[in-house]
Amino acid sequence: MATAHIESNLEDIAKTVLMPGDPLRAKYIAETYLTDVKLINTVRNIFGYTGKYKGKEITVFASGIGNPSMGIYSYELYNFYNVENIIRVGTCGAYRKNLNLYDTIIVEGSYSTSNYAKEQGYDSPEIIYSNKELNKKLELAAKNLKIKVKKGIIHCTDAFYKENNNYEELVKKYNILGAEMETFALFSNAKTLNKKATCILTVSDNLVTKQETTSEERQKAFNDMIEIALESTLS
Repeated sequence: MATAHIESNLEDIAKTVLMPGDPLRAKYIAETYLTDVKLINTVRNIFGYTGKYKGKEITVFASGIGNPSMGIYSYELYNFYNVENIIRVGTCGAYRKNLNLYDTIIVEGSYSTSNYAKEQGYDSPEIIYSNKELNKKLELAAKNLKIKVKKGIIHCTDAFYKENNNYEELVKKYNILGAEMETFALFSNAKTLNKKATCILTVSDNLVTKQETTSEERQKAFNDMIEIALESTLS
């Protein structure tokens, strides 16, 4: 079978999917951590791979950038390929001075002013929450790996570049840790389709201190979150 955006057969895709935004990060995860890897999607250069992590079948599938792109791929994976769990593994810009580069965040909820949920046909809440069961598994995996994590609400924005960034107001009002661009659509689709979704992020830059990582580091240097996500699928 195939959809408008995915060329894979039904049996090609596992029940649990790790979903980075960057296709090259999907390639890196598959080639670095999985065995018996098979490339199962190249449509629009959105790479998808299925392989085994310590005997567990896992699919790694890129989402592209932004809510609309995440919305398309996560919906098709959930609805047409019978995927049950999606864990987004991505990067975020910190809104807090005390968040350092490479800090790892488990996302408990996604705040957004996006119309994505409203376009799906229901009133859009300000915050859509991730799956608590998946979050507990991420926390346990982090503990076992002795990796410190932070937990909290993330701002899912539709605008990467903003002339007037009101992040200080959002920090005060919603206790937000930082910003990314895909969780709101993912969590909305999971809620709509009665599936499970969560997200684990690495701080790639800080809007307060102006620290930032390189594009190559964004692809390859965020191993803590990747290992936590993979280990969480085994429990």
